[in-house]
Amino acid sequence: MSAVTFSARDIRSVMTWERAIQALRDGHLGARPRNGGFLVQDGAFSLFSRAVILPGYGAGVKVASIFPPNAQKESPRAAEDAIFVIVDEETKSISCILDGPEITRWKTAACSALASSLLSPIDSRTLLVIGAGPVALALAQAHVHVRPSIERIMLWNRTRQKLESLAHALQQLGRTIEVVANVDEAVSRADVISAATGSTHPIIKGRFLKPGTHVDLVGGYRADMREADDDVIAQAHVFVDFIDTALEAGDIAGAIANGSLARNAIKGELFDLVRGAPAGDRNLTVFKNAGGAHQDLLVALAAAKELSASVQR
Repeated sequence: MSAVTFSARDIRSVMTWERAIQALRDGHLGARPRNGGFLVQDGAFSLFSRAVILPGYGAGVKVASIFPPNAQKESPRAAEDAIFVIVDEETKSISCILDGPEITRWKTAACSALASSLLSPIDSRTLLVIGAGPVALALAQAHVHVRPSIERIMLWNRTRQKLESLAHALQQLGRTIEVVANVDEAVSRADVISAATGSTHPIIKGRFLKPGTHVDLVGGYRADMREADDDVIAQAHVFVDFIDTALEAGDIAGAIANGSLARNAIKGELFDLVRGAPAGDRNLTVFKNAGGAHQDLLVALAAAKELSASVQR
């Protein structure tokens, strides 16, 4: 096998938010993906894979080993270890292997930011980020990139101490950083809310949202996870990144099961938004970012293209 391997450091050396967002924007103007995957579990351990064939781009496979107890060890290790494999469209050979968590970080935040650029108030001033992991940092950076009008970033996490390093890292954005204690009060002040948690109970409550808020739900990939209550979903214009994965996520599946959201009331996917689907001016909007291997592939191809070009130079 002659596949090239790129590390997380390699990817960070060439990727920018504009590059990642543009890759997703371009890809969502093309053909829809054909996806597949599997999840095998043994207690706290999960072996997870998502695969995609995307006409015009090639194919790709993400393989992840997930073991949350790693983070609680005396010498903590990453809870997820993963790779993303690119399959060349023409030859069908494996052409590139990239660090999986790094690609996930870029594509997840870029997906949310692309949706925000189409849904959130253009004059947004206050961003609330819920969660404290690496994706939370990326989400804050990406949202500010598409909404440079943001002046204040509020941070909330159930374990407040975990926000210290996140708050420090965000100082580089030149915005006011505020670690908040009361999430309901923070929700009532935010123009954009981005949540990336593993919560099984709703954190964002609809009764505290102000009109026009944009809510970006990134965590809650399982059916038993919720980041927003039914009231949030019921009063919003709801969009999803990819319907196949969104229907498996708790915020969408739970709201449908409870009768707060009809399947046909979902306004559209990212494919529709990028093509100009109307979101409605100043409406409360929800975007469920449930992920899809086609997004990983698009961002991985953009990174691999730049890295290959830098080697040739």
